[in-house]
Amino acid sequence: MAKVRTKDVIDKFNFELICGEEGINRPITTSDLSRPGIELAGFFDFYPAERLQILGKTELSFFAQLPPEVRKERMEMLCTDMTPGIIISRGQDVPIELIEAATQNDVPVIRSQYKTTRLSSRLTNYLESLLAPTTAIHGVLVDVYGVGVLITGKSGVGKSETALELVKRGHRLIADDCVEIRQEDQDTLIGSAPELIKHLLEIRGLGIINVMTLFGAGAIRNYKKISLVINLELWDPTKVYDRLGLDEEKIKIIDAEIQKITIPVRPGRNLAVIIEVAAMNFRLKRMGVNAAEQFSNRLTDVIEEGEHEEF
Repeated sequence: MAKVRTKDVIDKFNFELICGEEGINRPITTSDLSRPGIELAGFFDFYPAERLQILGKTELSFFAQLPPEVRKERMEMLCTDMTPGIIISRGQDVPIELIEAATQNDVPVIRSQYKTTRLSSRLTNYLESLLAPTTAIHGVLVDVYGVGVLITGKSGVGKSETALELVKRGHRLIADDCVEIRQEDQDTLIGSAPELIKHLLEIRGLGIINVMTLFGAGAIRNYKKISLVINLELWDPTKVYDRLGLDEEKIKIIDAEIQKITIPVRPGRNLAVIIEVAAMNFRLKRMGVNAAEQFSNRLTDVIEEGEHEEF
């Protein structure tokens, strides 16, 4: 099933449908747009017919200078059976040759009042948001001091209980149990909750609770950029855990790499406080302050001074 159809774009931006109503359910498979100026000049060897086509003032001014028989031929070649739509910007008049060719091939012709550059920008942002690669991960997403923290771990390790404690401490819940993730940019992952479980938190022994009802609208968010992954695992006495924080572990989600921290869980550890500090430390590192590196440098200096004194 197509994520976006031509009718979705028409409804979203309140465009005017000129003709080609039979084709408004055509799928839009790419966020790339096309301004077919070189095609109107007659070069169709690399015509991206699967894209939305935008005809601005430049394209239509050139088109008006072509001979009548050429205009008809060019528009017929422009309107293919896979073209999702042709958009006229600036509220300009639609050439009769375009209407005839579009009607014959059921290609929607749409008119917008936006200037061409603004139209391209808004359409691209809208389509990239809807057509971005997506996945779903079992975990909890919380906004901690402005940092999107994805808490992962095996079932029963305490993810939801930790999220509840964080919400009580003034942070905001985005999603519990299932986090839907879409990649909007090369390194930008946006997490949100499925509509069915939005604002809900499952606590074993209590059941389902509504975070917004209990703690207010300030305790929830609809979506958040994921900046840090914290994996909770039961304490393993045989495993050596990182005690300095010099080595940054990464986890790959879709095509983006996100910093990952593994926190061992055992009685007596306050996971909410640890996650708060992890989020604050992450922010500090992004500002150029790395406590682990500073300690390592000081230690190196002390060792070097000791070696010089021996000699």
